[in-house]
Amino acid sequence: MVARDIAALAAIDPSATTERQLEAELRRPWARCWVARSEGGDAIAYLATWHVTDELSVMNIATRPDRRRQGIARAMMSAAMQYARDHGVARVFLEVRRSNSGAIALYRSVGFFAVGLRARYYGDGEDAVEMALHMDSAAGSVVQRPDEVAIDP
Repeated sequence: MVARDIAALAAIDPSATTERQLEAELRRPWARCWVARSEGGDAIAYLATWHVTDELSVMNIATRPDRRRQGIARAMMSAAMQYARDHGVARVFLEVRRSNSGAIALYRSVGFFAVGLRARYYGDGEDAVEMALHMDSAAGSVVQRPDEVAIDP
């Protein structure tokens, strides 16, 4: 992510992030942000993470509405998992809206499992599902684990 991407990325999901928040991500030394671009070079999706010690936290992932369901978010998660392997990350964490079954399915397919619920986490009162992914640092592979909590309402 570079400064010229900020306006386009903030417009993808204005309810989730603002230009000011994305500018702050660029200044944080622990932030790692990836951008997917169209053939013409336009920013169409992004993934913002924080890498602290041996943990990676997914802060936000968003794809422009007209480019969803094309595998872009999956490719970005794959890039983040490769980054995790390359940098000795042991655990990856994220929160997702309980109603976002598409995102939950994507995260499960990468190896995430549910570890908790945060009641009324989002501004509109919706619960968040806390998810984690564990990596075997020696093998560089994802450690498959079952959910620790039930997430169906």
